[in-house]
Amino acid sequence: MAHLTPPLPRICPACDGFPSVAVTLGGRVHRGHLRTITVHCPACNGLGTTPTRRMREGARA
Repeated sequence: MAHLTPPLPRICPACDGFPSVAVTLGGRVHRGHLRTITVHCPACNGLGTTPTRRMREGARA
C-alpha cells in the first residue's frame, strides 16, 4: 500500500532557501581573522521556508 508523502516545504522567495549569511565588514581583527556579522532574511525570519497559505490563515488541521 502506498503511503502519502507530505509536500515539500515552500522555499522563501526572498532568500531562495539561504536564510542566514555571513557578511564581511571589510577589516580584520588583530589576529588576522575577517570581521563578519550574521544577517538573517527578514521575510522568513531566518527559517528559509515560508508558511503555507493554510497555516498563514490559521486553519485547523
